[in-house]
Amino acid sequence: MTDHRLKLDHLVIAARTLEEGAQFVAAKFGVETTPGGAHPLMRTHNRLLNLWGGAYLEVIAVDPSAASAEAPRPRLFALDDPAMRHRLEAHGPQLVHWVARVDRPKSLVRWREQYPERIAPVAAMSRAGNTWGLTVPDDGAFPAWQNAGDGVLPSLIQWDTPRHPSGSLPETGVALRTLTGFHPHAQAVSEQLAWLGAAHLTHVEQTAGAPVLVAQFDLPDGSTLTLGESAEQAQAREEEAQQAAKRRRTKKADTPEESDTPD
Repeated sequence: MTDHRLKLDHLVIAARTLEEGAQFVAAKFGVETTPGGAHPLMRTHNRLLNLWGGAYLEVIAVDPSAASAEAPRPRLFALDDPAMRHRLEAHGPQLVHWVARVDRPKSLVRWREQYPERIAPVAAMSRAGNTWGLTVPDDGAFPAWQNAGDGVLPSLIQWDTPRHPSGSLPETGVALRTLTGFHPHAQAVSEQLAWLGAAHLTHVEQTAGAPVLVAQFDLPDGSTLTLGESAEQAQAREEEAQQAAKRRRTKKADTPEESDTPD
């Protein structure tokens, strides 16, 4: 029987500029990204980093050299959204999304035609000789189900070219260990992931804060790297910092001062 469960295709790091995103990844992973190319339809461009197991990391940004269009469509991954632009301006490059792969013989276009309320329109895209279909809502926002998505639900991709891009990227020794989504409407997100056949690719947790993706990677030197942070994790980190500062103050207060009077 054919396994129709989806596969992880790639993770998405958005940046104000491609150079800024590439520097961020190189500093975090200790590995340089590889030039990808331009996406004429979306007026974006990217750089790539191979991940173990047939997936990759994409750094994407607005392409300032892209040809202007009379009626350009909104860019993918919410890159034209003022809130996203402010987020990248204030906090720099960051993990914002992920993409799941639909393998043939299942047809992504036909699947979308059958369930238009569940799956966003499929945009025909190209870059450097590669062609593929990618689900992109008409407004460029992240895919959603019951008004819940925010980058935690994946976009869907189906490659037309026989060789996956990860097959031509240099080996890095970097492996994705876990991918966790935090969302205020975790139940709706989990239901859509299960319907898509992607529940095995990520774990979703309830949060009182903003939606966020958290990815943990194994690096070649044996260390681990985490990208993203939930509101609960940020609060725990802040509380730990406050407790550590309190312990330092208490220790300093309990230490007797040296007397200037000779014995």
